[in-house]
Amino acid sequence: MKYIKVKWLHSLPDMPVLLYSELDPDRWEVRKVEAYADGTTDFADCDESSGSTELGIEPCPLLEVIAVDPVFEPEVISREEFEAVWQHAKGTARARGVRNDRTNPSTGSTADDDG
Repeated sequence: MKYIKVKWLHSLPDMPVLLYSELDPDRWEVRKVEAYADGTTDFADCDESSGSTELGIEPCPLLEVIAVDPVFEPEVISREEFEAVWQHAKGTARARGVRNDRTNPSTGSTADDDG
């Protein structure tokens, strides 16, 4: 797995200023955290999410490609840094009561169902 952080330079209050992604070998997002200027964080993985955060619908571009746009400052981060941000985002989302389980449309079950 690879871990990246992208700083997004803007002044839009409803958009994240930091994007953290865990990428598989083909650069698909496995887990993602979005952090906002007010300190709020949201997250997404294949089973659940908070806020409007979702995994990307195509592989993540290389950092060199992202960096071409001057409003983005991408960097590689450690697994430990990503895990700390991930745990914080999940914990604060649960504390706020903001979580969306992904439901399997064919069975009606969610990731939290036992069977």
